[in-house]
Amino acid sequence: MTDPTRPRRKSFQEIASAKIEGTDYKILVKDRGSAIVIIAPHGGDIEPGTSQIAAAVAGDDLSLYDFQGLRNTHGHRELHLSSHLFDEPRALQLVEKADTAVAIHGRKDGDDPHRVWIGGLDVQLCRKTMAELAKGGFGAVVREPGETLAGMAASNICNRSKRKEGIQLEIPKSLRDRLKTEFMLRSEFAKAVNKGIREEALVSKY
Repeated sequence: MTDPTRPRRKSFQEIASAKIEGTDYKILVKDRGSAIVIIAPHGGDIEPGTSQIAAAVAGDDLSLYDFQGLRNTHGHRELHLSSHLFDEPRALQLVEKADTAVAIHGRKDGDDPHRVWIGGLDVQLCRKTMAELAKGGFGAVVREPGETLAGMAASNICNRSKRKEGIQLEIPKSLRDRLKTEFMLRSEFAKAVNKGIREEALVSKY
């Protein structure tokens, strides 16, 4: 459970100064030289399920970055660095040399527990990914500018690639719980996302 009295981090340096890599968190980087990079900035215990989903989407050929919280006590607040502030050096290095970044996030169910919220500055890629998710049987909607979790900030980690635009998938907890534990469902989800991002973005070596 998050302690509301603890302030959110404003930079990775604040996390690095207070936490121990390998004990409190770990960073997984798989640089496969792909034009598309898949990132889970809030993996592990921070937004449970996003690490597994990101790995499934990346498969064996897309580059992958996964920041994993290893302790769930106050983990969401103490290790959660907002996407528009996410400046961990290894993430920036991987994202900034790729053409496109696709960020996998988790959100609360709220009053929309079934649909994936898709945001980011690459509107065409957002729409294509939404369409492919729908074909695969997954509800999805593209967030509009000004809406919560729309991912429109230029400093958002998903928009820091060479093209300066990418997308983020905000997956509700109920769906994440299933995707985390149900291999076939996770595979179908990853397949749908891949159809969207690979048809609209060039999958080549940089």
